[in-house]
Amino acid sequence: MDNADRTTSDTMARFFKEGEGAKRYGVPIEIARKIGKEVFREIKKEPKQEIFSLCNELWKSKIFEEAYIACIISKSIRKQYEAKDMEIYENWVNLYVNNWSDCDTLCCTTIGYNLIQFPENVKVLKTWAKSKNRWTKRAAAVSLVVPGKKGYYLADVFQIADILMMDPDDMVQKGYGWMLKETSKAYEKEVFDYVMKHKARMPWTALRYAIEKMPDDLKAEAMKKP
Repeated sequence: MDNADRTTSDTMARFFKEGEGAKRYGVPIEIARKIGKEVFREIKKEPKQEIFSLCNELWKSKIFEEAYIACIISKSIRKQYEAKDMEIYENWVNLYVNNWSDCDTLCCTTIGYNLIQFPENVKVLKTWAKSKNRWTKRAAAVSLVVPGKKGYYLADVFQIADILMMDPDDMVQKGYGWMLKETSKAYEKEVFDYVMKHKARMPWTALRYAIEKMPDDLKAEAMKKP
């Protein structure tokens, strides 16, 4: 790719554990974002299914920048979302997502906004949370980051956290901890009470993420040994 930069690629690599990094060209994120917007301008009058087909081809490469561009495009047509589109997103998560960055970008640009429009799709996340695929499990939580901080689906947030509570994978723990943290912006007391109820068994990683944005006195209380 013409905009590839080895320094950018090396810098990005520091954010991933050994063997967990996305394949990448090394294109700076602001350039990838610009490319995504330019591509969308060229295809925005195409039928939605044609646009999703292009996104699917980009996801197939399993290259960070192409996945990122696919997310820019899929977010850009959010006014055209339908409930049935969750089947497409589920395929992307299960077949192509293989690192936390792709997972989080897809969940926060696309899946979360579909869930706000179509509450009936939230139940799908409870199936995802029971998957054997670490990224599908993480997606079950991170898909509620955007809805959660906007005040949607509190009961579902807690149900997803219940399912994932004792998962040994730190990527999953960080995912549901982040979900709780963002939800606490709309429901601080409820999330604090949830953490206090479960802190004796909640992994430290998840707890630390969940309380990160709370006032110091609440954080101190949550961090006390049970």
